[in-house]
Parts: sequence; structure tokens; C-alpha cells
Amino acid sequence: MTNRLRAEILEEEEAERELIVEEKAPREFSENFFTQLFTKGFVSTDSATKALPFIIYLAFLGMLYIANRHLSEKNLREIDKLTKEVKELNWAYKSTKSDLAYKSTLTEVAKKVDTLGIKIAVEPPQKLTIEDDSK
Repeated sequence: MTNRLRAEILEEEEAERELIVEEKAPREFSENFFTQLFTKGFVSTDSATKALPFIIYLAFLGMLYIANRHLSEKNLREIDKLTKEVKELNWAYKSTKSDLAYKSTLTEVAKKVDTLGIKIAVEPPQKLTIEDDSK
């Protein structure tokens, strides 16, 4: 602490006491909308208490709205995921279908059954007819 005159210290203490007294005195507010709203009794404790169920209801509706939004975003993500999976499965289906079409051609089948000893017929097929002797 620095050396000061006793008079300066007393003046500072008096100034502090005046500030404390001023703080305890009621303040005069400027007359604007918000001060009139809360000080003139427009919104009182009773009216706020009566409005509490409605405020709780609005808060509940807000929470439902937020939950619904989260649920819809989750469903959209799931739809996007399933759409991608369907596209991949469609590509796999088309690839498998083209492989089957290639492998079922006459030349490919002939190559596969050649190892079993089955060969392609050179002569055209003949029609077999059975004659009935009972006539």
C-alpha cells in the first residue's frame, strides 16, 4: 500500500458509502415498453402462474417437433442407404445375368460337356414314328 494522506482515504470511504446508499435507493426507470410491461403489473406473478401450463404445453410441442425432425432425417439417411444397396444389387444382377447368357450359348456348353465325352450332333434330329398294327 502506498503512503497517502488520511484525508484522501476518508474521501474515498465517503464516496463508497454514497454509492452504497444510491444503490439502495429505488431507481427511476425510463418509460419504455419493456419497463412498463414488467413493472406496471401487465405480467404479474398470478398471470405467469396461470400461463405456466400453456408454456409447458408449448415446450412439449417444441420437443415433439424436434424429435419428429430427427426421426425424419434418420429415415432419409436409411432411404439413401437402401437406395445405394438396391443399385449395387441391380448391378450384380445384370452382371450375373450377362454371365449366364454367355455361358448358356451353344459353343460354351459344348466346351463344358466335351470333357464328359458328349459331342455336338452333326446330323439333324430325326422324327420317330410308331406304326400301329391294330388297324
